[in-house]
Amino acid sequence: MSTANDRDTWLADLRQRIPEIAPADALARQAQGALLIDVREDGERAAGTPVGALGLSRGFLELRIEQAEADRERPLMALCGSGQRSLLAAEALLRLGYRHVVSVAGGYNRWKAEGLPTATGALDADAAERYARQLRLPQVGEEGQARLARASIALLGAGGLGAPAALYLAAAGVGRLTLIDDDRVERSNLHRQVIHADARVGMAKAESARIALAALNPRVQVETREERLQADSVERLLGGHELVIDGADNFPARYLVAAASLRLQMPMIYGAVERFTGQVSVFDPRRADSPCYRCLFPEPPSAAEAPNCSEAGVLGVLPGIVGLLQATEALKLILGLGEPLVGRLLSFDALSMRFRETRLPRDPGCPGCGAHATFQGYHDIQQMCAAAG
Repeated sequence: MSTANDRDTWLADLRQRIPEIAPADALARQAQGALLIDVREDGERAAGTPVGALGLSRGFLELRIEQAEADRERPLMALCGSGQRSLLAAEALLRLGYRHVVSVAGGYNRWKAEGLPTATGALDADAAERYARQLRLPQVGEEGQARLARASIALLGAGGLGAPAALYLAAAGVGRLTLIDDDRVERSNLHRQVIHADARVGMAKAESARIALAALNPRVQVETREERLQADSVERLLGGHELVIDGADNFPARYLVAAASLRLQMPMIYGAVERFTGQVSVFDPRRADSPCYRCLFPEPPSAAEAPNCSEAGVLGVLPGIVGLLQATEALKLILGLGEPLVGRLLSFDALSMRFRETRLPRDPGCPGCGAHATFQGYHDIQQMCAAAG
C-alpha cells in the first residue's frame, strides 16, 4: 500500500526530472509566445483561470493536445491547482515529444495569491455538465462556449427550417435567439416542424417554439417577434444580431432579408426545400469574395416557378436535414471554425441520397451587391416581389 513517504519520494523524483518555474516567470514566457495549459477540471476552471490559458483537463491531455498545439517545439507550461498534477501533465507532454515543457510551481493557487491576471470562468457547474461533450473539442473549449453564450442569432421563421435550427442552436448554448414568425401552429405543420406539439395547435408559432426551447435549455434567452417581416420592420427585427438564419416561406421576406444582410453587414444563412430536395449556402457581406442571395436569384421567380410547401409538398425529414445544416454553418461562423459555405451552393437530393456542391461566385452585375447596384429602399424590393407573384 502507498504511504505518505512513497508519495513524497515520487514527487521529489518528478521535480528532479521536470523543470518548475514561478507563476511570474510563466506570465513572462506567455507574453513571449509560450502556451500556458490549465490542466484542472472544467468545474475547477469555472471559478477562474490565468488569462490566455488553454483549458485542457489532465484526463484528456494526451488525447487532445495535438489538436490544440501540434508544434513540438513551442514552449509549453502546465498549471494545475497546487503544482502536483501539472508535474504529471508535463511528464506526459515530454513523452509525447514536446521538447520544451515546464510545470508552474504552486499552480493556480499561487498564481492568484501573487495577483497575476485571471479571467473568471464562463462556465458554472450546470454549463460544464450541459456542454461537456462540446467542451471536449479543442476547437470549442471554454473560450468557444463563451463565444456561443455571447452570440445573438435571428431566425426568420419558426417552421420547417427554423424548428431544427433553433433546437440545436439552443442546445449548443447560443445565448440569444430571436424567433420572427407571425403564423400559428397547424396540425399539418407537425410532420416536419418538430419544435411544436399537438397540444399547441392554434398557438402562435414563435411562442410555441419558445416553450420548447425553454424546456430544452433554460439558460438561453429566447425572444419572440409575432409579426410579419416587412419593408418597414426588417432592419428593426434583424438589427443587433450576429447573423440571420433564413427560414422564410415567401419571397418578399427572403429578398428583404437579403437586402438587410448587405446593409447591416450581417451574414445570411440561406436554406430552401421543395418536395425531396434542399439547398444551403452562406452569404457573408463581411467578405469581399462572398456573393449575395441575388447573385443566385437576381429576380424573384413567379409563384408557378417556385411553389411553396403547401402547394408542392415536402418530405417531412427534409427540412430537418437542411435546418441542421444551417445551424452547423451558424455555429461555424460564431466559433470561427472550418470553411463556411461562402461561394458554394450545397444541394441535397433525398431520393438519391446525394449532396452536390456548385461553385457560386460573386456576380459583378448583381442587382444586390454588384458594382453598379443601387438600393432604392425596402419598399421597392417588396413591390418587386409582389409584381413577380
